[in-house]
Amino acid sequence: MPELSRRRALTAAAVLTASAGALSAALPASAAGHHDSPGTFDEVYKGRRIQGRPAGSGHHHHGAGYAVFVDGVELHVMRNADGSWISVVSHYDPVATPRAAARAAVDELRGAALLPFPAN
Repeated sequence: MPELSRRRALTAAAVLTASAGALSAALPASAAGHHDSPGTFDEVYKGRRIQGRPAGSGHHHHGAGYAVFVDGVELHVMRNADGSWISVVSHYDPVATPRAAARAAVDELRGAALLPFPAN
């Protein structure tokens, strides 16, 4: 058996580190357990109050336990398998965060009121 040199040990460590990094980058957010869940936000965007926060219960199967509101009305959001987010207002335009989904909804509404979305 060849003797383990410092160079071989460092090369093996670098290969293992690179492999682990590539594997974690390739896993979808759902497989990673949603440890990258977004935090809360509360802001006024184009004159509309948008809010988002983790939800204790509710739409876990779609929104990963996250609630978004536009002027106090819930905006139904859904997290895709690739980690992007969509809403009922901008369903065909995935964005990176629930905040971006709320802003896209405000842009799409163009001043119109958001109507409540029936749960079932």
